[in-house]
Amino acid sequence: MYMKKNLRLDHTRNAVSSHIMICIIFLLSVILNETTGHLSRNFISNFLQENPTPDSGPYFDISGQQNTTGLVGKTVHLVCRVKNLGNLTVSWVRHRDIHLLTVGRYTYTSDQRFEALHTPHSEDWILKIRYPQRKDTGIYECQISTTPPIGYKLHLKIVEPITEIVGGPDLFINKGGIINLTCVVSMNPEPPAAMIWSHEHRAINFDSPRGGISLVTEKGEVTSSRLLIQKAIQKDSGLYTCAPSNASPYTVRVHILNEEHPAAMHHGRGYINSATLLPFVLLVRMIIW
Repeated sequence: MYMKKNLRLDHTRNAVSSHIMICIIFLLSVILNETTGHLSRNFISNFLQENPTPDSGPYFDISGQQNTTGLVGKTVHLVCRVKNLGNLTVSWVRHRDIHLLTVGRYTYTSDQRFEALHTPHSEDWILKIRYPQRKDTGIYECQISTTPPIGYKLHLKIVEPITEIVGGPDLFINKGGIINLTCVVSMNPEPPAAMIWSHEHRAINFDSPRGGISLVTEKGEVTSSRLLIQKAIQKDSGLYTCAPSNASPYTVRVHILNEEHPAAMHHGRGYINSATLLPFVLLVRMIIW
């Protein structure tokens, strides 16, 4: 009788242990599936976004510059980066007149200033515009030949820098005084690399035996270059030209007056010292820009 009871207890313990083991195995499998599923989802979202498969379809890389500012007459490039293009085609369309400019590597428009650039196996599809004009400002759309087509818009702004010598076109200076010419360049997306000054069409030599000639240039959104010539003499009269490296030149005429004719200073706009007008001109240019 005692042996039978022990056998029943052992059987019961074994059954309970089996059930517990089954539950533990079940819970472990659930946890493992959730963990591996989470990892799989992370792998898909992280890896495949960077390395898309052909099944994911083409899309635009929007990390590049969407707004481009160019100079009148200086070639500009609009870059459209397409990932996972496959066998589809990229085209460029000008929004102003809904004009198809390029298809693939071929230029569709008759305007020879436009050209499609693409290196085989690269992701960049480039619209090249030679000799751009202010009228070329506007929206240009890069399109992929899906059904329906998908597009990415880029904004182009073409500006023409303004060069001015403050107080021009005529400046009147007393003999023995200081010639103070201030050249201002505004509406320029990038400061000029150099500001060249010339007198009577000859580049000014700052190391000439005459001496007393100096130049101060400040670059920024509005660039200014100040030419100072001490102890003005008659030979210093004539045409002075300021020629920025990336903008049109500007010329003024300097008149050297004898001290016995001070009344002549009142003729012409150059009576006002250009240095006095500079802060006002800079403020106006920055507001316009």
